[in-house]
Amino acid sequence: MNVLIIGSGGREHTLAWKISESPKLNKLFIAPGNAGTRAVGANIPVDLNNFKSIKEAVIEKDIDMVVVGPEVPLVEGIHDYFLQDKILKNVPVIGPVRKGAMLEGSKDFAKSFMEKYNIPTAAHKTFNRDNYKDAFEFIDLLEPPYVLKADGLAAGKGVLIIEDPDEAKNELEAMITKEKFGEASANVLVEEYLQGIEISVFVLSDGKSYILLPEAKDYKRIGEKDTGLNTGGMGSVSPVPFANREFMQKVEDRIIRPTIEGLKNENIEYKGFIFFGLMNVHGDPYVIEYNCRMGDPEAEVVIPRIKSDLLELFEAVANGTLSETSIEIDNRAAASVMLVSKGYPLAYEKGKIISGLENVNNCVVFHAGTAMDIETGKIKTSGGRVLAVTAYGSNIKEALETAYENAGIIEFEGKYFRSDIGFDL
Repeated sequence: MNVLIIGSGGREHTLAWKISESPKLNKLFIAPGNAGTRAVGANIPVDLNNFKSIKEAVIEKDIDMVVVGPEVPLVEGIHDYFLQDKILKNVPVIGPVRKGAMLEGSKDFAKSFMEKYNIPTAAHKTFNRDNYKDAFEFIDLLEPPYVLKADGLAAGKGVLIIEDPDEAKNELEAMITKEKFGEASANVLVEEYLQGIEISVFVLSDGKSYILLPEAKDYKRIGEKDTGLNTGGMGSVSPVPFANREFMQKVEDRIIRPTIEGLKNENIEYKGFIFFGLMNVHGDPYVIEYNCRMGDPEAEVVIPRIKSDLLELFEAVANGTLSETSIEIDNRAAASVMLVSKGYPLAYEKGKIISGLENVNNCVVFHAGTAMDIETGKIKTSGGRVLAVTAYGSNIKEALETAYENAGIIEFEGKYFRSDIGFDL
């Protein structure tokens, strides 16, 4: 099979790394990819906002399957575009149609879906320019801290958690009337704060059944002990110690199965990953958010723990035969530490030369924001999150020790990473 992966981050490098191992693979292309994906496939320049340019690449490279990494093309309907095109309609796309992707594309849609199918989540209300002053009364009814969420996509940064009610009201007004997160915050959810510990759970679905993947925990804040601004993710670990059989049975019974059944009931043929961002509240799971794709940096620990042929699983998704397959999971723990650029998640510098990659041991380095200098052949930084250093271990502590040891070997100007990933476990 010739496979095209769409995207350029750490998640896409991880998918490419895993798919490249498959005996079913003929050629692997990544559009646009990064400096790391070059080692496992061929990068091709494609404008992800221009579906026509993706179509041209699919035809030119004789692509048999498309795997969509990031959420934006899914929310904008890339799968629908394929289904409606005479030439592309028989090329399977791993990733939901637009209506399914709205589980991530609109938090209001997701909340309404959860209410309809009795899926446990936090109390909430949605406000816009017409009624945002009513939100002030709703904030007064809630106990602090207050959670404000931009309804649309905001690259993982559209969520604010605020202790002071007046500050919460000011921020809500800025989100709606001053477009703090652009169009994404035209509608804002005000939500009760769930006190607990977060966990990310993933399934792969063919629209009728699902396979449960390893769970993970990621760390979103830029600073040690979860302080400072939200980021796209500073590291992750898998498995999660409290995700025992009893807890995961609750997750499947109360959240995963009702979600799959709800999608079927809504006539949404969902073919791809579903990410459940959950909060463990005194042993009971609640949904914080859905994502319509693999998480990042969770992918960098979840996918390395899958021993099965991922391309074979994707084939079963495309054919609707997932119920006839099984998945084999590596019993080892995996931990990933994200190296980021100075200034991230605000303004950051690019173009810094990366050294030491050839000296790492007993780990896999997944590239997130990197590019290769064509003239010199040197790898440079090109994003806020630059590299994810992933290592295995007999337990999380051992995996983290190896990941940190290697994180120290890699150098670029302004390099920063959190030294406390897994601290709360």
